[in-house]
Amino acid sequence: MARYLDIHPDNPQPRLVSQVVEALRGDQLIAYPTDSGYALGAQLGNREGRDRILKIRELDDRHHFTLMCKDFSQLGQFVHVDNNAFRAIKAATPGPYTFILPATGEVPKRLMHPKKRTVGVRIPDHLLVCALLEQLGEPILTSTLILPGETEARTMGWEIKEDLDHAVDVVVESGEVTAEPTSVIDWSDAEPVVVRRGAGDVSRFEE
Repeated sequence: MARYLDIHPDNPQPRLVSQVVEALRGDQLIAYPTDSGYALGAQLGNREGRDRILKIRELDDRHHFTLMCKDFSQLGQFVHVDNNAFRAIKAATPGPYTFILPATGEVPKRLMHPKKRTVGVRIPDHLLVCALLEQLGEPILTSTLILPGETEARTMGWEIKEDLDHAVDVVVESGEVTAEPTSVIDWSDAEPVVVRRGAGDVSRFEE
């Protein structure tokens, strides 16, 4: 059975934040709220965690995983960002955007797209997630919690606990969560391509 942790959305309790971080470090799989729906999360080095995410969502190896980063400097360690992308991404973050960019050598190969050698990255605008990332000291391997046959991310922690009680190790609740997913921008080539229109305004990437 999954542990259920209810963490204050405005003042995340350090003791509970530490419990989630220790779960990640212990190679556990978490379901946690973000600024655009719930996500599944695991530590970067957790090989089994990656496979469990794919199994829960019924996805294949071509799925684009996302690295949830605490800030722009951390993001820059894991992806190559040219000058044009640098300015636009810096202006748009933190916020509900996922950017697909060429991965650096810091990204384990199993987390890259097998052909494109790219990975998704994002910087959330969410107090709890920022607290987790600050304490963890590295990105969280993340995938939006959209279950097979569904089109929107989950938003209710107690429902996730009921449906995924034996599939994840920790479910985190932390205030209201919007169902609208991130906007996805593929910047693996010279010009940005809007892959998905979501919560973030994409007009700045279509000029």
